[in-house]
Amino acid sequence: MQILSTNLIILSFFTIFCFRFLHADSPPLSIDYYKSSCPNAEAIVRKEMECAVLSDLRNAALILRLHFHDCFVQGCDGSVLLDDTFTLQGEKNAPTNLNALKGFEIIDRIKNKLESECPNTVSCADVLTYAARDATVLVGGPYWDVPAGRKDSKTASFSLVESNIPDANDGLLSIIAKFMYQSLSVTDMVALSGAHTIGMARCTNYRDRIYGDYQTTATMGNIAESHLKTLKATCPAAGGGDDNEAAMDYVTPNLFDNSYYHILLRGEGLLNSDQELYSSILGVETRKLVKRYAEDVIAFFEQFSESMVKLGNITNPETYVDGEVRKNCRFVNT
Repeated sequence: MQILSTNLIILSFFTIFCFRFLHADSPPLSIDYYKSSCPNAEAIVRKEMECAVLSDLRNAALILRLHFHDCFVQGCDGSVLLDDTFTLQGEKNAPTNLNALKGFEIIDRIKNKLESECPNTVSCADVLTYAARDATVLVGGPYWDVPAGRKDSKTASFSLVESNIPDANDGLLSIIAKFMYQSLSVTDMVALSGAHTIGMARCTNYRDRIYGDYQTTATMGNIAESHLKTLKATCPAAGGGDDNEAAMDYVTPNLFDNSYYHILLRGEGLLNSDQELYSSILGVETRKLVKRYAEDVIAFFEQFSESMVKLGNITNPETYVDGEVRKNCRFVNT
């Protein structure tokens, strides 16, 4: 029987989820949004990000992950930055986010600088979006213009974290569905997954992979054998060490390049969800994209930039009715 193409699978998911696509309309964002109200906004963000990344290159990945987790829950509205209070349950302690999200203090520092320069003007959602772009550039990745004008939400969603954020052990169809729910295409999905060329994963997220089909998908040469041995030493099969970390791109872990895709071609993706892009029998389209980005870093950079703009354009419509510009990104204004 002929294998269904990924395009047909996508069509079926579109039929299921299209009524939920609230993000498709162009949001009221613009490149020069702060030109008059806070002309130095982007420069302030960039300077603080330079300090953060120079102090620790891993900070770049932390900010990119924060931005992604923000946008996939209620849209890019800064909800991921909210702390729990007596009247609000935030997203930070949802199982998917707990111990996985860091870098909040970097956003706090940027926001404090902006409040000194332009009080009550630049939203936390825009701060995080600018910071994600600058984080990428500072470790060798592409630059893109960031449309701004997002408002901060007064709410968060603990439950949507678990349903919306792709899981490290998700199969390809589940990953596609979660991206399509956000009006992001398969091309966007494969390009945005390339952000895993920097950053770390926790043992709890890759244990199943390294004790599962890793040796089946990987071309087990000396380097792969040695790397797998190291992974198993820090992530025991029997449990323990859940928060021990390993680089998702063990070749150039702090450089934003296309090494991640070369790792997938060798079958050595650290997360099941990553390797699915290349090894799944349903990955007809995704496999082609992985090969393309492995062969052409410029094509990857161009698509990543375009897809990051699309990601940043996932807005929360409610924030344009009842949103705000938070003074402190951790708390709703009082």
